[in-house]
Formats: sequence, C-alpha cells, structure tokens
Amino acid sequence: MEHERVRIQQVEVLSDDWYTLRKTTFDYLRRDGRWQRQTRETYDRGNGATILLYNRARRTVLLTRQFRFPAYVNGHSGFLIETAAGLLDNASPEERIRAEIEEETGYRISTVEKLMDVFMSPGSVTERLHFFVGEYEARDRIGDGGGVAAEGEDIEVLELSAEEAIAMIANGSIADGKTIMLLQYMQLHLLKPVSQMILIAGPYRSGTGDDPDLIRRNLEAMEACALPLYEAGHLPVLGEWHALPLIRQAGSTRIGDAVFEAMFHSHARRLLARCDAVLRIGGASQGADSMVEIARTLGLHIYNALAEVPDLGERKPAREAPGI
Repeated sequence: MEHERVRIQQVEVLSDDWYTLRKTTFDYLRRDGRWQRQTRETYDRGNGATILLYNRARRTVLLTRQFRFPAYVNGHSGFLIETAAGLLDNASPEERIRAEIEEETGYRISTVEKLMDVFMSPGSVTERLHFFVGEYEARDRIGDGGGVAAEGEDIEVLELSAEEAIAMIANGSIADGKTIMLLQYMQLHLLKPVSQMILIAGPYRSGTGDDPDLIRRNLEAMEACALPLYEAGHLPVLGEWHALPLIRQAGSTRIGDAVFEAMFHSHARRLLARCDAVLRIGGASQGADSMVEIARTLGLHIYNALAEVPDLGERKPAREAPGI
C-alpha cells in the first residue's frame, strides 16, 4: 500500500520462519518538498489483543506471569507479569481475546469492552494491539488456565489487589508496557484509589540500645511519613501512638520491662486487624518485619516507599493556618 508521500521501490524478505522480517527500500517526500530514499526493516507478527480482567467489588485484577526470552536476553529475569494477550490468527479481536482469557487464566467471560487500538513498537514492528477490559467473578472460572503447553506456554495466574498491582509498577515488578497502560486506565476509570488506614512500621528500639534519644529519632522518622500519607488522602497510624499510653497506664516504668513486652507488639497486631495497608520504612527491625508478615497473612497491601502509595488527589491542608 502506497501513500502520496511514500513510493515503495523494493521489498526483500529476510526471514519467514516464526514471523516475517522484511527489508523495504522506499522514497519518502519530506516536508520541504524533497524526495529522500530510505530503508527500513519491519517485523510482521500479525495483530493482537490484550485484556485487563478486574473484579469491581473485591478490587482485584487477574494477571499472568510467564517467561519471555527477548526480555531475558536484555538483562531481565524473563518472567514478566502481564495482562492476558495473544495474536489474532485471523480471528476477530473479540473472539481472540475471549479464547486467550480461557486458555491463559481458565476464566470464561461473558462481556468484554473494547478500549483502543495501539501500535506498541511502530519503529520496527507492524503489530496493532487491541485493548480490552472485562469484569470477572469467581463463578466464571472453568479451568486452571496456564496456556497451551504444546506452544511452549507455561503461564502462572495471579490475582492481585488493584493497589498492589499499581504499586508493582512503581517498584518495577511490573515492566510490561501493555499491562502498565491497562492498569493505569483501571486506576483512572474503573477502580479509583480509595482512602486507606495505613500502619507505618519501622525501627523503634532496634539498633538503639534503648537510648531514649535514638528511640525518639526512630519515632520521628515514622511520624515524618504521617502527614504525606494524610495529604494523599489516607489515615496514617503508628502502633506507638496507641500502645505507649496504654502501656504506661498498665504500670510500665521503663522500655522493655515485663508490662511493655506483654503489650507492645500484641497491641500492634490488634491494630493491624483494623488497617488496610502497611508502609514499611527504615532499616533492620524484627518488630517491623513481623508486622509486615502479619499484614501479608491478613491480605493487606504492603508499601515499601511513600511513592508507592496511591495519591487520591485531595486538597492539601494549610500547614500554617492560625488557631489550629
């Protein structure tokens, strides 16, 4: 197919094995009116489709993890977390994506919504990718998924919270372009971030030798995260805010005495049962690590940096308002 600014001169097939690699020589009419001869190689693997499966009520998404050799040879482990996807192979985008969902995830979805068509790597690959979203329910699962073994597929199915998936973009655990685009669409239009009660967990006594000044600095480091979390629309809490007054009322006279040891961590565990997430900050701390592990068992979101926490875009409070 020629355009008024493109004149094809020669097409050479360099490879026609798995897909087709062509070398094309053409003349291109530049904006200044001059014709310029150019040569490009294009890789034709056909068009494809991809879909983000989400559950609105539970705020979860279904993703896959599989080995990608091209990523492996470019310095990655090769195991990419992705949305379900596949080439059309002469089927319509809707037909193909329904089949891919079933093959890869084991779910059969009744309704899919088309979003857009995108060229993912237009400098060298001809593929046009069709983007979809679709809601899933537990009752939609009809098999184990995993892909087609005869085609070399060995796919792991992952169900993640929406917040966890977004955080995995920030920390680099999700590095696939189409998946990032669909997760960001989800965050903007489908499952917008909600306010969370977030426990800030970091070193308190660890590394201090129970020196009051060092303990105070550790507490201040955790408290420094509270206002940014509040300004992002969340409710920050520290176990120390709640536990220390109670411990004093229970008769503790010093850090580490019997009353302190009996109440300090047990109170934090009770508090975790009411929280939505944990923000782990600072260095080594057996207590903070214990809180993170408990949070995992409770299915809470784990953030390892403030940047991973979704910002709800709420108006920032006036920090210097008089009389407050």
